[in-house]
Amino acid sequence: MNAANPCRVLVTGATGFVGRHVVEALLRRGHTVTVLCRDAAKAAAMPWAGRAEVVPGDIASLTPAQLDRLAAHDCILHLAWEGLPDYKAETQVTEVLPRHLAFLTELVARGARHLLVTGTCLEYGLQEGALAEDRPCAPVTAYGRAKDALRRALEPLCAARGVVLQWARLFYMHGPGQSEKSLLSQLDRAISVGAESFNMSGGEQLRDYLPVAEAADLLVRVAGQTRVSGIVNCASGRPVSVRALVEERLRERGAKLALNLGHYPYPDYEPMGFWADTTKLKGIIEPDE
Repeated sequence: MNAANPCRVLVTGATGFVGRHVVEALLRRGHTVTVLCRDAAKAAAMPWAGRAEVVPGDIASLTPAQLDRLAAHDCILHLAWEGLPDYKAETQVTEVLPRHLAFLTELVARGARHLLVTGTCLEYGLQEGALAEDRPCAPVTAYGRAKDALRRALEPLCAARGVVLQWARLFYMHGPGQSEKSLLSQLDRAISVGAESFNMSGGEQLRDYLPVAEAADLLVRVAGQTRVSGIVNCASGRPVSVRALVEERLRERGAKLALNLGHYPYPDYEPMGFWADTTKLKGIIEPDE
């Protein structure tokens, strides 16, 4: 699946934060894109509207004929997931996980040949430092446990049927379409209303950040080859402090609002410093450059 060999690609979660950018990246490469979407009106408002085929439907209520049609795509990028950013809700495990596992199991049973599914850095749990894909998972959030369980179920299923499975672990992203609850969204609002200060944590956490359009491009490039499969960290590989990220946004906006550091405690579900080991990712993208 590359620009020299355009493919028929199915994307779920296409109207979400990451998905909307993935669809654009696929279309730029000349692929024929189908999106499965619960809200046709939302799809019609996307920048790619009119250039991708929209199939209305929910993963939990598709007919056998619809599932057969979706499974026939050359590659399926499964980005959909509900209930975020409530990472601790047990419904991630009890409700969201079973829906997605059932959907993907049906696609594999009906002949899907190539799946890319997005995972999360929260699968690593409270482990510190540069995290490589072979690090054992130890999730402490319901979301992390749900994603880890989905991967563990898909691996033997896909292996038994010769299906290419790429598990793309995303870290932290920012850009158009991000949640209003995200740090930079809140900062932008504070700047826009002329706030004098901004409440935040101490800001010393080290995280791995990428503009969402760059993350989307990485997902498409990982899916664009089958030489490397399994878990792949899709991230920058560079640790940046939360405070540095905020200060950079202030410079970009030309704002001088004061930072009220330490107003919020550090999250209890994240370590103080972790980022992606991107050795495996570089083995995919560097030969392509």
